[in-house]
Amino acid sequence: MKKALIFQGGWDGHEPEEVADILGGLLKEADFDVKITDSLDTLRQDDLTQYDLIVPNWTQGTIEQEQLQPLLKAVAAGTGLAGLHGGMGDSFRMEVDYQFMVGGQWVAHPGNDGVEYQVHILDPDHPLTEGMSDFTVVSEQYYMHVDPAVNVHATTRFPNAEGPYQANGEVDMPVVWTKKWGKGKVYYCSLGHVAEVVRMPEVLELMKKGMVWASR
Repeated sequence: MKKALIFQGGWDGHEPEEVADILGGLLKEADFDVKITDSLDTLRQDDLTQYDLIVPNWTQGTIEQEQLQPLLKAVAAGTGLAGLHGGMGDSFRMEVDYQFMVGGQWVAHPGNDGVEYQVHILDPDHPLTEGMSDFTVVSEQYYMHVDPAVNVHATTRFPNAEGPYQANGEVDMPVVWTKKWGKGKVYYCSLGHVAEVVRMPEVLELMKKGMVWASR
């Protein structure tokens, strides 16, 4: 049985505890032994290399180097990393090494919550998106600063909401991407503002496939 660690916390608006329970349930369905913690000290107290997958679910906040460095090293050694929305893409804003590993960082959601937008599946034959079609989301639409090394599996088109960024014209922004960090595989999905969005069938499918894919 594979082992997964989910660490949850940070900004309460993303409902981290409830989202962690949903993600943990998906992993248990895939026969993972799941540990969920609400303390970043777990990252320095546990031997992180024992885990096949680590799932950050911690929006904003701060992390000490004694907590961050074991995480970076475990993924580089082969432990998978997977997460969604601000729980992985807007964690620890001052830690550029963490952002480098993740492959991107949230910078804006024009129109805030309640924007209706399309998610475009780039390759419905890829194992991560197999059989999936484009779908509509009503939520925050994440504008990300993205590592050009990532492999993009789904996108969304800006602009939808008004703002000075419109002067740049249309851009297709990654929604789902993968990359490598040393020997570890990294998976990110920008959807999932609150538990209700995470429970969308498409998001559940993306996250289950992504977490299993990223695991050692």
